[in-house]
Amino acid sequence: MGIPLRLALLAVALSLPAIAIAAPADKNPRAATTQPDPDRHQFGIIGNSFHAGGGEARLKQAIADQSEAALAFVVVTGIKGVDEPCSDRLYARRRELLEDARRPLIMLPSSSDWSECKNPAGRSVAIERLNRLRELFYGEPVSLGARKLPLTRLSSSAKFRSYGENAHWQVGDVLYATINLPANNNHYRPEAGRNSEFEDRLVANRFWLNRLFAMAKREKLEAVVLFSEGDVKALTQRTGLRALLDRASSKADGFDEPRKQIAALSARYGGKVLLVDTDLTAPKAAPVIEWRGKLGHLSLGSQAVQVTVAPGTAQLFTLQDAADEK
Repeated sequence: MGIPLRLALLAVALSLPAIAIAAPADKNPRAATTQPDPDRHQFGIIGNSFHAGGGEARLKQAIADQSEAALAFVVVTGIKGVDEPCSDRLYARRRELLEDARRPLIMLPSSSDWSECKNPAGRSVAIERLNRLRELFYGEPVSLGARKLPLTRLSSSAKFRSYGENAHWQVGDVLYATINLPANNNHYRPEAGRNSEFEDRLVANRFWLNRLFAMAKREKLEAVVLFSEGDVKALTQRTGLRALLDRASSKADGFDEPRKQIAALSARYGGKVLLVDTDLTAPKAAPVIEWRGKLGHLSLGSQAVQVTVAPGTAQLFTLQDAADEK
């Protein structure tokens, strides 16, 4: 009886120092505050590198610069200039270039890639070229680049199997998405009977935007970031005389419907919405993020920037080495 009792007391005594050491570590407030935020990240955006004769060399350099940073992903707008051929051979060569990127890379189509393409007779071949781009760049549910990022494409919906260029992905509590809105007035054609592509894409984009914001609301995400080439000008308030002049204009606004839809969806969504476009009419000054309430706008043109995302902070999105936000 005596020996088992002594052994039991010895076991208890040996366990006490371990408890005394472990307890303070669990209650150490400094240890809790030094943990890095797992949702904090950075992403890169490269505007249309082929503007003003930038060419392939400029795109290569931009991709190389972005590859040196610790970025979650990079979004690139455009793979060719307006004066370059809209050929399968050129498309394939530029795809190889994008695949060499070290970071996950998402390619956003530009108007010069498809909607401004013409055959030798000067007739538009936009629809045929867009379909070819979709086959070459948007057939898989992953990004380009050496490291693949899983993507969900609109083409996964049976009704919109052609629209693989619209994709979404999530990093932390931020939902990112691309939408095909080319800068040349959203490829609206003023000629009668020439707008089948534009009208079909309006339907697909309407469905896509509703789906994105429904997902963000359901999952209580902190923000939605939407990438497009064209500037939908959702921050512009068109009322009074300005609205009347717009309606009286002979030139239809190809961005009218998506602009109104984005503004309405953003107003009903509890988080922030950042619209990023690479419209070449953007000012050449240092880009800034302009905010009106929860809706933000960043226009890059042909420039390249990096954005830091800090969840749970007042300034959720910050441009690296850029002017202050407005």
